[in-house]
Amino acid sequence: MPGALLDTSVIIAGPGHASGLPVSAAISIITFGELCAGVALARDDETRARRAARLTQVKRVFEPLVVDDPVAERYGQLLGIARSQSLTVKATDLLILATALAHDRELHTLDRRQAALGRAAKMKVESPG
Repeated sequence: MPGALLDTSVIIAGPGHASGLPVSAAISIITFGELCAGVALARDDETRARRAARLTQVKRVFEPLVVDDPVAERYGQLLGIARSQSLTVKATDLLILATALAHDRELHTLDRRQAALGRAAKMKVESPG
């Protein structure tokens, strides 16, 4: 297995959740977009500065995996599974799951719904609880 894909929830949680993560971890371009949205939606300057600093750090450390044809195909498969099992998952979470699946990476997430869908799709998922 080439490594792990870190969900946005793990990136936002910070260094305290980083212990035990594979060295070959990656992120999806969707996580980059979610972090950009977090900066834009900050309610005060202090929060905006903290989020912008995290975004800068993430940009230095990771080369995001893009959404391409194989990711789109996995997205369709995962959406089908979610709907057939009446699971509610955000589109961004589906795209991150699809990226992990397309790249044969274990998903590390703190999002229980996302983890549940990953497990329903027989993906490798690392999630507390």
